[in-house]
Amino acid sequence: MLCGYVGALVVVGVVCWIYRWRNPRSDGKLPPGSMGLPLLGETLQFFAPNTSHDISPFVKERMKKYGPIFRTSLVGRPVIVSTDPDLNYFVFQQEGRLFQSWYPDTFTEIFGQQNVGSLHGFMYKYLKNMVLNLFGPVSLQKMLPEVEKTAYRRLQQWSCQDTIEVKEETANMIFHLTAKKLISYDSESSSENLRESFVSFIRGLISFPLDIPGTAYHDCLQGRKKAMRKLKNLLQERRTMPKKQQNDFFDYVLEELQKEGTILTEAIALDLMFVLLFASFETTSLALTLAVNFLSDNPMALKRLTEEHEAIIRKREDADSALTWKEYKSMTFTFQVINETVRLANIVPGIFRKALRQIQFKGYTIPAGWAVMVCPPAVHLNPAKYKDPLTFNPWRWEGMEVHVASKQFMAFGGGMRFCVGTDFTKVQMAVFLHCLVTRYRWQAIKGGNTVRTPGLQFPDGFHIRIWRKSRKKENSCAY
Repeated sequence: MLCGYVGALVVVGVVCWIYRWRNPRSDGKLPPGSMGLPLLGETLQFFAPNTSHDISPFVKERMKKYGPIFRTSLVGRPVIVSTDPDLNYFVFQQEGRLFQSWYPDTFTEIFGQQNVGSLHGFMYKYLKNMVLNLFGPVSLQKMLPEVEKTAYRRLQQWSCQDTIEVKEETANMIFHLTAKKLISYDSESSSENLRESFVSFIRGLISFPLDIPGTAYHDCLQGRKKAMRKLKNLLQERRTMPKKQQNDFFDYVLEELQKEGTILTEAIALDLMFVLLFASFETTSLALTLAVNFLSDNPMALKRLTEEHEAIIRKREDADSALTWKEYKSMTFTFQVINETVRLANIVPGIFRKALRQIQFKGYTIPAGWAVMVCPPAVHLNPAKYKDPLTFNPWRWEGMEVHVASKQFMAFGGGMRFCVGTDFTKVQMAVFLHCLVTRYRWQAIKGGNTVRTPGLQFPDGFHIRIWRKSRKKENSCAY
């Protein structure tokens, strides 16, 4: 009798719990949607792989069923998903007032408790200014010759190989350059392979958050630990042997740490270094690989791009002189190629914010504390804005501003958190494409297919054969 009574109470309790999970309390009208299974929500569906450049099935099916704004639950948290350009714009413009940057606990664990994406207010602005000191226009102008020299050297090396895998090789190239600029780390001479730790990290970056040995997420956390340990050791070495003059970002960080009353801590500095190293090479190498893939399949776009860069060289008094900042800024069609590539790449499938108080928008209530996921792919692949949205068409950007975010283009974020590394990414991509199309030809060999989980990956890589157009001045593969 007693057991039956207790059992009934348990069943009633579970039923009530499930009901409350699926029907969250609100003072107003919540957007339509489903909260999925208790605790798990719709996390499995969100992370389900797909092989299309189109909007993910998870988002597309729910847009069709519920409209441009819907609710769900991911990794245990209630989330409002926005594919609505007006709500996206509102969220970005109200940063710090109605919304603040937020990511799931699993992301915070991956990138660190003190990572720049989790900081707000004055601290975020302080770190943003630190990064601009490294990646701002003035610094990039000084860096331009080194970026060009590195690209030419790597291309020459690759031309001496039977085939190369574009994603891996461009990631190596950019990591080498960035690590040298940040921490004077030379991957070619160092006994420690710092990038290998990042490779393990990246494999499980956007994966189901299950931290047990053998899972991608576990490997991701282990990769972060190794990378952070190496960065901390490098910082300690620099402390014991400081340089007489400031040469890299580590020197700048140490200078800031030693200032009286500084708000910078070693933990924040190391998390910042980790994020900068990761973001600089991983996202840019993905975009470059996709650009080369698209150009391989679009001879008209490749022809137009080549003509632009050959014209730059023809205008010089010395055809072999280094690329100038003025020439870089003149690359009109190149920037159209870059914008079209990142529009289709959608490397960041979701941008998260958290509502600081209850908000009313278009008749819906966004409760305080709920997350809002802005969905860039739904905006970038909207046929009402972009004709044939899945087609690579750089000419669609003619006459449009290609260097700012808008309601219809947010590949680099928006609002006060517009990506501070945007200019660095564009310099890397534009200079590499300049070096590639003016001196080399290539042929796709295999791979190039993509999968999203929901982050962009090349499961089979993208392998190409590359050769010099003319070997009048460069005749040897001995290096």
